[in-house]
Amino acid sequence: MKDLFGQAILDYQTNNSPEDLITETTISEADEMSVAYLFRSFADMPPLEQKALQLAKGKILDIGCGAGSHSLYLQNELNLDVTAIDISKNAIEACKLRGVLHAKTINMLDLDSKEKYDTILLLMNGTGIFGKVNNLPKYLQKLKTLLNTNGQILIDSSDIIYMFDEDEDGGKWIPSNDYYGELEFSITYKNEKEEAFPWLYLDYNTLQNAAIDNGLHCELILEGEHYDYLAKLSI
Repeated sequence: MKDLFGQAILDYQTNNSPEDLITETTISEADEMSVAYLFRSFADMPPLEQKALQLAKGKILDIGCGAGSHSLYLQNELNLDVTAIDISKNAIEACKLRGVLHAKTINMLDLDSKEKYDTILLLMNGTGIFGKVNNLPKYLQKLKTLLNTNGQILIDSSDIIYMFDEDEDGGKWIPSNDYYGELEFSITYKNEKEEAFPWLYLDYNTLQNAAIDNGLHCELILEGEHYDYLAKLSI
């Protein structure tokens, strides 16, 4: 992977002529995304993210931290102990430059399960990193091993059923071979295109069923304005 997403974050942080990211999926056309959005303050975050940060407590793990905005708020405003991780080396470098005290480049599956957390955050479509539905058991079991007793996983996603066309009876035209939330996601930055990668949008019922199958409780915390939601998983 070329890590264009991380490069855009680092360029913005270091004033290295940042440009908009162009994102595209298998079911949506190219769309511009301002890198500045990843550097937003608490006041500019959507209600789902604000709620997750308000619920965060104890020792925290921020998975897929990106530019580190969630971690910085928890660390600086709420004085909480936060570890921010991302697979993007560039994004983690930007996090450190912004003042995130504990930030490291690592895949969550490679974390040492001896380290336990009271709150694990997976935000900005946190289910995305699971890639495909059949990866859910692997990721959920790993998350379980990282939780302290009475710990919580706060995760958000969207039910993208609205993206598909309806027939005359109100039914949806959905490809039958795969789960409809399994997309291929690609990024273009400064005219360079990254190889597409799998990205998962998960409806709440599918998440809830997977959680139960893997020995986790699942609670719907908040629904957003556009088919999105925040859920809490616990043991």
